[in-house]
Amino acid sequence: MTSHQSYRKTVLVTGANGYIGFAVSKAFVRAGYRVFGLVRRVEATVDLQVNEITPVVGTLDDMAWVPNLLEESNTLNVIVNCLEAYPDYETVYQKLIALFRQISIKGNENGVRPLLLWSSGCKDYGIDGALHGDPGLVAQTEESPVDGTAEAVRSRAETSLRVFDHPELFDGIVLRPTCVYGYSSSYYGAMLDYASEQADKGERALRIPVDPRTPMHACHVDDCAEAYVSLAEHAPRADVANQVYNISAHRYETVGEIGHALAAAYGFPDGARFPQDGGDWFPPRLYVMFNFPQWVGSGKIRRATGWTDKRPLFQEDIGVFRAAYEAEKARGHENIAKSSQRLHGMGTLVHPQ
Repeated sequence: MTSHQSYRKTVLVTGANGYIGFAVSKAFVRAGYRVFGLVRRVEATVDLQVNEITPVVGTLDDMAWVPNLLEESNTLNVIVNCLEAYPDYETVYQKLIALFRQISIKGNENGVRPLLLWSSGCKDYGIDGALHGDPGLVAQTEESPVDGTAEAVRSRAETSLRVFDHPELFDGIVLRPTCVYGYSSSYYGAMLDYASEQADKGERALRIPVDPRTPMHACHVDDCAEAYVSLAEHAPRADVANQVYNISAHRYETVGEIGHALAAAYGFPDGARFPQDGGDWFPPRLYVMFNFPQWVGSGKIRRATGWTDKRPLFQEDIGVFRAAYEAEKARGHENIAKSSQRLHGMGTLVHPQ
């Protein structure tokens, strides 16, 4: 009898303990893959093992771990990059590509051409500026131009497209997810923290100094992860390879919708208010969340693979998302601190209205 195990596909996920990387790793486990998760520290391996992900401990500066990985599996069907680093995106890119080329050469020798799924983000398109109800508001698609205003975003947007420059070794796909939420909540956790802090101070209204018509587009991290799997599973691969794909929920929400949902969840007697001007009471880093108007179209991946989002929008199940975030925060989930640090670093991307 032929063993089903003989045909099991393999995937390597870099940044497997990160917010998107962990969700992607678990999604590939559910899809039946043997998943190798690259992390830098032994301490980060426990969550991987609990979720049946095989940890690989190593860094991009010392590739001594690579031969051991290739002994475990001399072919990798899929490689997923969920690592990024600011401000020197180029240096990290060069190290990652050197790693992926080494892995792909070995795979090619054994008859397997890997698919590289490279994570970028929808902020590559920059701020749209139009508001809900404006006739000029249109979805940003894969055909929309890359925004060159912010150096960090421009570097990522332009550099990520160079994954298509290695057709002799692997096929590439660049993914541009919106913000993601759920569990430890990524950047959306900062909004929950703000609402909690204002409620604890006894404020009667939750104040957000941003136009309530501002579109905010996001996606649950589980839905985002399933989009990665849908591309990896699609056949024939040639139909989807060497292209860019957006990942977003079926519709955007607005600052008004999310503000009112937060106010209700945290019990503000006077609900949410949206003053024109902010003050010292409003954390500057939150402008990146509330005042980065975007509507991101994901019709391309839906048509190509049949993927669709299934989880509720943020405002629709905010009580559950809040409870999950607070539980993760109470147990000291490291991604919460990492997300907060990155959000502080991005604070200069967006200014008050």
